[in-house]
Amino acid sequence: MGRSHWRGTLGAALVATIAAAIALPAASAETTLTVGKAAANADAIISVNVGDRLGIFKKHGLDLKIVNFTGGGKMIQAMTAGAIDIGDGAGTQMAFVAKGVPMKAVCENTSSLPYFSIGVPWDSPIKTKEQLKGKKIGISSVGSLTDWLAQELERKEGWGANGLTRVAIGSGAASPVAAFRDHLIDAYIGGTTTFLKMAESKVGHVLLPVSDFVGNMASGTLFASNHLIETDPEALRAFLAGWIETTAFIRSHKAETVKIWSEVTGFHESIMSQEYDIVLGMFNPSCKFDPDSLTNLRRSFVELKLLDASPDMSTLYTEAYLPK
Repeated sequence: MGRSHWRGTLGAALVATIAAAIALPAASAETTLTVGKAAANADAIISVNVGDRLGIFKKHGLDLKIVNFTGGGKMIQAMTAGAIDIGDGAGTQMAFVAKGVPMKAVCENTSSLPYFSIGVPWDSPIKTKEQLKGKKIGISSVGSLTDWLAQELERKEGWGANGLTRVAIGSGAASPVAAFRDHLIDAYIGGTTTFLKMAESKVGHVLLPVSDFVGNMASGTLFASNHLIETDPEALRAFLAGWIETTAFIRSHKAETVKIWSEVTGFHESIMSQEYDIVLGMFNPSCKFDPDSLTNLRRSFVELKLLDASPDMSTLYTEAYLPK
């Protein structure tokens, strides 16, 4: 073979290789989103951890930075400061959209509250919800879901606005344990798993589930910052698609879900297995907002004194970024 022919063949091969490389689709860079959780262990909230650990959000082109807060109020502060892109919280925080926090609700991921209970210290003389009247009840933070639940109990029981003394102690698992041991509160509204764990060490136990006195009210709600909506709506669409895929996984894969829940919360798989059976029906596979939830939330905003008047709920949320 002549030198010139060899060079021509090599040149043609190089051109073909370069052309093929150019024709290959470039690997899309992952978009980083900071997700702020209003609580570390709440069942409605930790779906983000499930999807992240399974690589579901990564499959949708997202790299999540997940931050835990000790209450909805802290999450709202972070959203106001522009420190997070997605807020993973509860429907009661929709009131802050009306107050001007730069965000909008974009998904009702759970509707009911089977995973919340009122617990009392192990040696408490309180045996019924009627005996809670006039007592100190722990909540995560002022204006939070647990704050509203305490007020809803007052309303349902006809105790008036001062039927309970609400004490904000945070939402971490250690908070009610310390408060019970030091007799700072008489009861606490929190995750059922917290009280199941307390019962093992005889620190506290479930008095009653909050589902005994409250209906649907968007117990789990996702919020997107206005900045994310305006600058990268496709990232928001990808996140919601990943969330819905995660929800479908949770609803159909008990063993795998329980294992991840246990790793995230620190609760034994035996406890999380019980919890899974209790809460399975709360997950909303579509992310769309439930009319009953919106009605109850609208009332709650005034009762929590978050707003002076009931707002137009349609201005607080959008379903525009959900998969079609």
